[in-house]
Amino acid sequence: MSAPTTALPGFDFIQKAVDIDGHMMAYVDEGTGPPVLHVHGNPTWSFYWRSLLSTLPGDGFRAIAPDHIGMGRSDKPALAEYPHTLARRVADLTAFVEHLDLDEPLHLVVHDWGGPIGLSWAVEHLDQVDKVVVLNTGAFPLPADKRIPWSLQAARLPVIGDVAVRRLNAFSLGALTLGSGRWVLDAEARRGLLAPYDSPAHRVAVHAFVQDIPTGPSDPAHPVLARLAERLPLLDGHPVQVHWGMKDPVFDAGILAHLEAYLPHAEVHRYPDAGHYVLEDAAAAIVPRVRTFLAAPR
Repeated sequence: MSAPTTALPGFDFIQKAVDIDGHMMAYVDEGTGPPVLHVHGNPTWSFYWRSLLSTLPGDGFRAIAPDHIGMGRSDKPALAEYPHTLARRVADLTAFVEHLDLDEPLHLVVHDWGGPIGLSWAVEHLDQVDKVVVLNTGAFPLPADKRIPWSLQAARLPVIGDVAVRRLNAFSLGALTLGSGRWVLDAEARRGLLAPYDSPAHRVAVHAFVQDIPTGPSDPAHPVLARLAERLPLLDGHPVQVHWGMKDPVFDAGILAHLEAYLPHAEVHRYPDAGHYVLEDAAAAIVPRVRTFLAAPR
């Protein structure tokens, strides 16, 4: 099953697709060898991983990167056709990994919402996980001393959020500047990151991800994150490498400190001039470190 493709600079990988409970999930699957599963966040897609997807196969790895339902080149169902919840995202990823039918543990690379999704799968399937690479993300409920920025709070409002995020594409556009440690990302990154979200109908999942950010125990995603936080220390027995853009306005130094408390043996790299899109800002430093980390004996 093949997904529709549109050529993008820097992203010329063959697209594959699999049916996940009636919805087409697109993914990239390059190379052979130990599998490396990349799980993206919002409002990105597999394009975000292109610097790793283009290099890891040359190191003898199988680089895999799915697009969440509603994101990238996957199907983009309406709200009434798909729940757009964290629990469903974890279930989708579980089904996707089962589809891969791997005969060895995988390496996991996560960013943003890919953290709660990918790590929630990982802590329930520890025997299927080898090494873990974490980029700016959260893997636990919002700490008591942390508040989400006003811009995210506004985007969660029913009318304002719908106009700003779905109709004006403000969340995706804003992330190009607020998500970077630079003034703005380069043209290749801007074009690629925005490409799938070219109409309000294609931004349903982008908005739904923002609305799903849990701020308290009554929010649907909170129990999933609470379960993840409870089991996250189990991953400290695995090799974990962390890459963190220190100019991230949401996943800041405080969130990193909380993550380190859960994973005290993790190898942590801080990038003072990088933002939330840390792999865009600091690929030249991150990619070689990830390649070395994954290639090293366990």
